Amino acid sequence: MFNPFLREPEPTFSDLYRPISEVELRSLLADWHSLIPEARSALAAEFASRNLAFEAPALEEDAPPDFRELVTIRSYRDLSEAIVARAVIESAGIFCFLRDENLIRLDWQVSNFIGGIRLQVAASDAEAGLALLSQPIPNEFFIPDEQEFSQPRCPRCTSTDITWERKGRKAALASLYLFSLPFPRGSGSWHCSSCDLHWVDENPSGE
Repeated sequence: MFNPFLREPEPTFSDLYRPISEVELRSLLADWHSLIPEARSALAAEFASRNLAFEAPALEEDAPPDFRELVTIRSYRDLSEAIVARAVIESAGIFCFLRDENLIRLDWQVSNFIGGIRLQVAASDAEAGLALLSQPIPNEFFIPDEQEFSQPRCPRCTSTDITWERKGRKAALASLYLFSLPFPRGSGSWHCSSCDLHWVDENPSGE
């Protein structure tokens, strides 16, 4: 009489190994260290029953982790500048890392307190990284389907370390932060970080 509650006994590892080929057995032997003890015992017994040479493979030691000594080559207050610098370094095939990037993404105001976002490279790449970041800014370059772009300069010292600053920028940021209301942008002027000159350009390139 059929008994629906009577279950067939579960096959043992020996039952599983007995019908497989020698090639499959040796494939299992290659994974010896991933097998549980019962599977190892059954596999060794199957090799012995077939008079096959058996030798458990030695456990390979994991390679030691590669710790890189990173050094800071530049620090940036603004995340956008740091990302551009990272792209320049990575374009040369040099590994680099922006330390505290995620922290400043959460709250950009902490940048000044922690010394900015630090661009770090391996000590052996520090000289090459600095050389890449110290390349002079081209006076002009061409953009496909666009007119020629000329790099603006300070009229006093001819430095290219200049920034376009809009009037009311701080008020706009405060309005957006406190009231979630946009503040109309006003006119602005150029500021030279080298000689601290401020001047107005009627047709600024940054517009």
